[in-house]
Amino acid sequence: MLALICGTGDLPAKIAAAQAEPPLICVIEGFAPTGLKADLVFSFETLGTLLIELGHHGVTEACACGAIDRPQIDPSKLDENTAPLVPLLMGAITSGDDAALRAVMGLFEQTGFRVRAAHELAPELIAQPGVLSEKWPDAQMRLDAKLGADVLAAMAPYDVGQTCVTGGGQLLGMETIGGTDHMIATLPKTPLLAQGVLVKGPKIGQDMRADMPTIGPRTLEAVIDAGLAGIVIDAGDVLLLDADRCIALANAAGIVLWSRTGE
Repeated sequence: MLALICGTGDLPAKIAAAQAEPPLICVIEGFAPTGLKADLVFSFETLGTLLIELGHHGVTEACACGAIDRPQIDPSKLDENTAPLVPLLMGAITSGDDAALRAVMGLFEQTGFRVRAAHELAPELIAQPGVLSEKWPDAQMRLDAKLGADVLAAMAPYDVGQTCVTGGGQLLGMETIGGTDHMIATLPKTPLLAQGVLVKGPKIGQDMRADMPTIGPRTLEAVIDAGLAGIVIDAGDVLLLDADRCIALANAAGIVLWSRTGE
């Protein structure tokens, strides 16, 4: 049996719908996904108990999907099954995003569960290569897309974000702990935004089983509202939710949606 360890957003429901048998929906307290009803609700202070309950439900595989903020652990809420895990959990949440996810997934594996990736369970969500919108990137956008890819590669050792915004040959924003939405909302008010492009892709060496980069209609809407000229994602390494809706939004706004292969 498969358990989905769910955060917020639309991805968990997409993964659940792609399965032949309904998975067990396990929701992190305070991070409910869209369109799914929880079978189990847990917090990081009760993670040890969750692992035991998964075994009682006959779970053999687990997939982490959806977005969460890095948690703050309240020692007063720890249950007896989770207290022994505190050193690992504290080390995880003070590490970078990928290191934290690796630690938590390692805990699942040590308990005997097979960790599955979202793109394994719903491969149809993987972005296919090509310019998906009616509007094509011009020469400057191609240079800015390359700049964005170079920035993400350079920042990979620091384990921060998967997304940046470039425009006019300048770096306009870099995703950090606040996430993509925060980065977009706090972009500098500059004329360069009119040619700015959001660039998204995985970090070099990233474990793709729990944090594969994802965009969907909400990303398109945020980019359009910010006045950017387009979105560039890494073909094959980013999940594209509701592709038809994303393309329609891009076309209606006259922006570029490009699934880039690294050229």
